[in-house]
Amino acid sequence: MDKVRVGIIGVGYLGMQHARILSYLEEAELKGVADIDFKKALDIGNRHRVQYYENYENMLDEIDAAIVATPTSEHFSIAMKLLKEGKPVLVEKPITETVEQAEQLVSAAKKSKLILQVGHLERFNPAVEALENVISDPKFIEVQRLGSFSARSLDIDVVLDLMIHDLDIILSLIKDEVKAIRSSGIHVLSEKIDIASARLEFKSGCVATLTASRVHQGKVRKLRIFEPTSCYSIDYIDQEVKIFPLNGRQTDIKSLKIEKEEPLKKELKNFFRSIREGKTRKVSGEEGLRALKLAYRVLHEAET
Repeated sequence: MDKVRVGIIGVGYLGMQHARILSYLEEAELKGVADIDFKKALDIGNRHRVQYYENYENMLDEIDAAIVATPTSEHFSIAMKLLKEGKPVLVEKPITETVEQAEQLVSAAKKSKLILQVGHLERFNPAVEALENVISDPKFIEVQRLGSFSARSLDIDVVLDLMIHDLDIILSLIKDEVKAIRSSGIHVLSEKIDIASARLEFKSGCVATLTASRVHQGKVRKLRIFEPTSCYSIDYIDQEVKIFPLNGRQTDIKSLKIEKEEPLKKELKNFFRSIREGKTRKVSGEEGLRALKLAYRVLHEAET
């Protein structure tokens, strides 16, 4: 099969990163970029020597698939238009602004038999992928996702901005129903919730606690999973997994062998392989919808 011709809609920070990788990826050809801020589109288009547009609809005849990296409020209308035009879509997380919109997108993709992948980037982190083969009986999960303040993504709460990554990861690892949620959140520098904490209780008895902040000094991305005999400590940033025995013998600490790679590159390769195979291999629209539903349950508890 020839290279997949791809267009990027929205070339802010994430869109620029997609363009950077697509400029050299063998599986695809970057055909064009679009942004309502025409200066951004022109700049990124010229940088990668591709056509640039103010209106994404003007490039639909030139592409086979599209990446939607616009603000969340625009995800639904753009992704739905693309699906109706027969284009496979990779839409950044969260999949949409509302659960109802996500359900409509998932239904449309299923009806048209098109790939709808959601950009839950951390699922492609090699350290997270390494866990999938070793976790068997998690009892307690602890997550910290902390970052410094940025003007990016202030249209959504920190739960939908940051915590949703870990909600998605936990759901992929536990594969169980959440029976109870307790959460809280506060506003600090924006009109949305900037710091949030949540406690999830699963039917199996596993408990997960999550903290997310976008007003922290520095960047922290940590995950710890406790099983009856071991603790797995994951550093998302360094892509490392250490295994601590719970018998107290420090000499038995091990590190998983991990082949480090940029998660966004793996995410894009997954998207193009899914298009070729005709089925979503990872982070489908259904999975994006599931994470969004749980995120809104956490938000509801925090607000009430």
